[in-house]
Amino acid sequence: MDPLQFLVPLGWLAAAGPALPYAIFVMTVANLATRHLAHRRHVDQGQEADSVEAYTPHVFTNVGLVLLSFLFILDSPVRGTILAVLVLAMFIADFFELEARNVEARNDMEIEAPKSSIAASLVVLVWSSYFALFFVVEGIWNQFVVA
Repeated sequence: MDPLQFLVPLGWLAAAGPALPYAIFVMTVANLATRHLAHRRHVDQGQEADSVEAYTPHVFTNVGLVLLSFLFILDSPVRGTILAVLVLAMFIADFFELEARNVEARNDMEIEAPKSSIAASLVVLVWSSYFALFFVVEGIWNQFVVA
């Protein structure tokens, strides 16, 4: 018996659950791509104005990653919780990095790359790729790691 079966109807999740690691991996790669585009846009905005605005596709991938990680908690509680903590750390880092870019634009400073957000998103990428692409290293992994 699933402990959450009375709180959340999990029938649909049984069908969608195996695809969640792949969806999270794709969304993480898209997040890295939109992060690069957002930084280029912030540099342009910082040269022209006194503030920078959030890049809408990047906000979409951030919110999508948060929602997918919460769905992953329902499918796989331990792995999903670890992923959700990493994604929320990345989300919070993005928020503070955007505010830092606004300070740099107001003070006519050079717009720097969002280093903490990039580091957090790379950690999320490593964690999500472990679940999505484990089949690539499964043979070698099973030879050396005894469970």
